Amino acid sequence: MNEPAPEHRRVAAVAPGLASLLGYRARWLGRDVTAGLVLTALLVPQGMAYAELAGLPAITGLYTSILCLVGYAVFGPSRVLVLGPDSSLGPLIAATILPLAGADGDPARAIALASALALITGAVMIIAGLTGLGFVADLISRPAMIGYLNGLALTIMVGQLPKLFGFSVDAEGFFGDVAGFVTGLGSTVPAALAIGALGLVLIVVLQRYLPKLPAVLVVVVLSIGATALLGLAARGVDVVGPLPQGFPPLSLPDVRLSDLLLLVPGALGIAVVSLTDTISTASSFAAREGRTIDGGREMTAIGAANVGAGLFGGFPVSTSGSRTAVAAQAGARTQLTGLVGAAAITLILLFVPGLLRDLPQPTLAAVVIAASLSLTDLPATRRLFRVRRAEFVLSMTAAIGVVLLGVLPGMAVTVALSAANVFRRAWWPYRTVLGRAPGLPGFHDVHSHPHAERLPGCLLLRFDAPLFFANARTFREWIDELVHVDPDVRWVVIAAEPVTDVDTTAAEMLRELTAAFERRGRRLVFAELKDPVRRTVERAGLTGAVDATHLFPTIDAAVAAFRDLTGASWRSPDRAVGPAEDRTDG
Repeated sequence: MNEPAPEHRRVAAVAPGLASLLGYRARWLGRDVTAGLVLTALLVPQGMAYAELAGLPAITGLYTSILCLVGYAVFGPSRVLVLGPDSSLGPLIAATILPLAGADGDPARAIALASALALITGAVMIIAGLTGLGFVADLISRPAMIGYLNGLALTIMVGQLPKLFGFSVDAEGFFGDVAGFVTGLGSTVPAALAIGALGLVLIVVLQRYLPKLPAVLVVVVLSIGATALLGLAARGVDVVGPLPQGFPPLSLPDVRLSDLLLLVPGALGIAVVSLTDTISTASSFAAREGRTIDGGREMTAIGAANVGAGLFGGFPVSTSGSRTAVAAQAGARTQLTGLVGAAAITLILLFVPGLLRDLPQPTLAAVVIAASLSLTDLPATRRLFRVRRAEFVLSMTAAIGVVLLGVLPGMAVTVALSAANVFRRAWWPYRTVLGRAPGLPGFHDVHSHPHAERLPGCLLLRFDAPLFFANARTFREWIDELVHVDPDVRWVVIAAEPVTDVDTTAAEMLRELTAAFERRGRRLVFAELKDPVRRTVERAGLTGAVDATHLFPTIDAAVAAFRDLTGASWRSPDRAVGPAEDRTDG
C-alpha cells in the first residue's frame, strides 16, 4: 500500500473529507450519484418540515441542507454520515429564537436569530472538537436521553396536531398546545385532515413493511398530485406555495449583542444533543465497516457544517441516523453523495422553485409527526422498568421535565439528572459483607451467597466506590452499625480494590475510625489497596494510623494473618443477611 503524499496528509489533517474526495475512484461515481438523488428526495421535504418545526420559513430548511452537506463533505471524516435539519433540534431552536423574535413573529428576524444560533453552535462544537471537550456529551446518560426524547416526541406531536387538522393555535407550552388543539377542533378542515392523516399512516406503514422504499418521497409525490387533481387548496388546505428563487448571499446575521448572549444557552443545549447524536450514529456506521471514529474530528466537522449554514441563512443541524441509513442502503461510497444532494437541491431552487408549491402543510405535519415517532423508544423504557427501577424513574422524570417545563429547561433537567445519578451512585454505592462460598475460589457477596462461611471476629467488607466527602459519613456509619451488631469483631478488613480514590475528608474519617478502633482493641485493615490510592493515603498523613500492619496485598493474606493471630476457623452463618450488611443500588 502506497504511503499518502505529504500534501495529502496535510489536507487530511485539516479537511479529511476533502482529502478523501481528492483520492476519489471513478468506479464509485454511479453509486454515489444514485444515492445522492435518492437522498435528495428525503432531504427536501424533511428539510422544509423541520424548518417549520423550528418556527422558520420552509425555504430555510433547503438552504440549511445545502450548506451543511457541503461543509461536512469538506471537513467530515466519515464516508457516509449525512447531516441536515433534525427533528430533535427543531423544538430547541424554536424555544431559543421565538421568544426573541417578538410578538409579531417577524420571519426575517427569526431567520437572523437562527443563523446566529447556528454560528454559535458551530463555534461551540469546533472548540469542543479541538480541545477534547466532547466528553460533555457523556453528561447525558442513556436512560435520561431516552426520557428526554420520549418527552420531546410527545411535545412535537401535540404541537403538530393543529397543522395536521388544518388550523393553527397561538399557545405556549405543552398544556397550552393541548388546550388550543381541543378548543380548535371545531375549525378542522376535513380535506386537510384527510390528506395529512392518510400521509401519516402511509409513511408509518411503508417504513414498517417496505423500509427500502422512500416513504416520505412517496407520500410527498402523492399528496402534491392529490392537491393538483382534487383542488385541495380551494377546499381550505394550506400549501407551501412557490419557493423563492435563487440562493441567499454569504452574510453575517444582523442581530444585537444582547441577542447573542441570550442565544448561548440554547446553543449549548443544541451542541450537547447534536454531539450525542453524532457520536452514537458515527460509531454505529463505522462499526459496520470495522472502523473506529475520531470524535474530535467529527465534532469539528459538525461545527463547520453549522457555521456554513449560519452564514447563508440556515439554522443548527445535526447528524441524521435515518438519512445516513438511506444513503448507505442506496450504495453511497463517499461524501460525493452529499454533494450530489446539495447540487440537486440548488438546481431545484434555481430553476424549478415551483416544484413543491402544491405540497400540503398537513403533509409536512405528517412528516414531522412520523419523525417524532422515531424519536421514541418505548421498548427501551420498558427494559429500564424491568432491569433498573431507579433509572426508569430518572428517564420518566426527564420526559416529564420536557413536557412540563419546556424543551430548553427540559434539556437542563436531563443533564442535571444524569449528573445527579452519577453522584448518587458514588454517594450511596453498593456495599456488602463478603464470605467464603464452599466450592468457589475467592470471597463472595453474602447477599448472592447467603450460606457463605464467615470468619468469627473478622468482618470482610467491600465498598464499591471511591471514598470522598459525600460518602465518608455513609462509610463510617455502615461499619459502626455492623460492629454494633457483632461486638466480638476484632478486625474489619476492607476489600479496597474498588476504592479508586480517597480524598482529604475521607482520609480524616479513616484516621478517626482507625483511632477509635485501636482504643477498643480493634483493627481497620485494607486489602488490595491500589498503589495510587496508597500514595494518596500516605500523602494525607495516614501512614501513622494505617501503617504496614494494616495493609495487605490480597484478602487471602489479610485473612491468613488474622487466623494466625487468633486461630479462628470458618463457620456457617448463624443468621440470614440483614439490611445493615447489604444494600443494593437502585
